[in-house]
Amino acid sequence: MMISAMAPPAEQLTVALTSTLVANLGAFQGFARKRLNNDELAADAVQESLYRALKAKKSLTDDKNLLAWFYRILRNVLTDLHRRGATRSAALQRFAHEQPNGQEEGKELHDAVCGCFKSLLPTLSPEYAGVLQAVDLDGLTSTEAADRLGITRGNLKVRLHRARRQLRERLKQTCKICATHGCLHCTCAS
Repeated sequence: MMISAMAPPAEQLTVALTSTLVANLGAFQGFARKRLNNDELAADAVQESLYRALKAKKSLTDDKNLLAWFYRILRNVLTDLHRRGATRSAALQRFAHEQPNGQEEGKELHDAVCGCFKSLLPTLSPEYAGVLQAVDLDGLTSTEAADRLGITRGNLKVRLHRARRQLRERLKQTCKICATHGCLHCTCAS
């Protein structure tokens, strides 16, 4: 591609930037791959760097240091990726340590949820009470619950949906404000 001597300097710089970036794309990918040990992540890093470079091309004053300028952008993107990865990893570790034992968690949730739930089960139709008991209280899978109740899985799903809707209405009638706020730490008389 021949650049006209009459072309404005900004346009000449854009053409030089584009041709330099395209010509060195393989080197950029290799640089990122070596630091990330992941081809897909390296490609994403180079793409993000290209985007940032094209956004910041107005900050370029000459084409002598285009490669150094782009490698600086690429290093910044790689640093950002490492920071995000470290932050994500630390957050996952905190989350893993905060999670109580499954039995403790179930006990805490059971204690926190409205006690009216169980007392309202007998007020529902027997089919709905049985479905809620099997799935929500006994923790059966949909296949196990359907087998226990002698119905198809499709029928179970329909009944479960209708049962939960009916229970929700009963909770609203009985518990009023408590039900509006999710029935956690129930204060109504159960």
